[in-house]
Amino acid sequence: MWKWIGRTTNVLLRVATNSCLRREHFAAFAVGLLILTPPKSRAADPITFGIDWRAEAEYGGYYQAVATGIYAKHGLSVTIQEGGPQVNHMQLLLAGRLDFNLGGGRAIEFVQNHLPFAAIAAIFQKDPAVLIAHPGQGNDSFGALKDKPIEIAPDARLGWWRFLAAKYGYSDSQTRLYTFNLAPFLADKNLIQQGYLGSEPFVIRQKGGFDPVVLLVADGGYRGYGNIIATSRKLIDEKPDLVLRFVDASIEGWYSYLYDDPEPANRMIKAANPEMTDELLAYGRNMMIEHGIVDSGDALSMGIGAMTPARWQEFYRGMVAVGAYSDGIDVDKAYVTDFVDHHVGIEMKK
Repeated sequence: MWKWIGRTTNVLLRVATNSCLRREHFAAFAVGLLILTPPKSRAADPITFGIDWRAEAEYGGYYQAVATGIYAKHGLSVTIQEGGPQVNHMQLLLAGRLDFNLGGGRAIEFVQNHLPFAAIAAIFQKDPAVLIAHPGQGNDSFGALKDKPIEIAPDARLGWWRFLAAKYGYSDSQTRLYTFNLAPFLADKNLIQQGYLGSEPFVIRQKGGFDPVVLLVADGGYRGYGNIIATSRKLIDEKPDLVLRFVDASIEGWYSYLYDDPEPANRMIKAANPEMTDELLAYGRNMMIEHGIVDSGDALSMGIGAMTPARWQEFYRGMVAVGAYSDGIDVDKAYVTDFVDHHVGIEMKK
């Protein structure tokens, strides 16, 4: 109990200092810290959290935290709202209708557009986006895809596609609109499409009867984080304890989903998204483990959710070089590391 209180106090003091609290408010703030109690004695705080697609294994840690009572243990009552092609969770976050969402991949745009929001945890150390090709067509490397037809969705065109295009000589003229429909790809052996490591390759195997070529964009040199939790600066400044509890519980949920029994989360996911099957969920989870999507890099020593200034700077400079961002943005304002890098949950690994 006292270990939790001590770490929470340190985090809240850092946030208070970074937020430049007025001197006359700090005394009252400090008194509040002295009477701080562990989360299980609190009334549950309601949280609305938006994920950026339909429920699937790539969100398993959050569902695990709900299903196993991890959020409740931290004094939170969390409602997960699914995303999808017709849902704009970024607008809902900006409007204050979501407390947290997975929009942190646009954190540099927050700074660029003077929006008071920030990334607070990067659950994926590697972006799970992939390019998928038919076997036997010579499209088994990023360099081989130049001038080949590739289906890309609009959001990807503004992100990792810009990086890959600059690095490997792709052009927008070779792109086709990706509509999240596998039929065109299955019908055309020359077509390449985007997808996610834990989803489309499995479905292609089931429907097409073959193992596709799968190229992970992170293996192509793209250094962006994925599954990045974002929230408002207002919430960070006014309720840092709530932010900390949500991040801690989410991290613990991910350790539980990856290294313990994932069935509690899987049951919730299937109820939310009937298209999910046990086989597809197992495949998605196994791919995240096998490729170190969640638990690799800095997360191995700092804990799941890890973010570092060096990594953010590396990503930003790489995207400036390909024209995705303008030079001169203060990227350090895009994120807050006060709530991560504290080894939370590492002891849950088995």
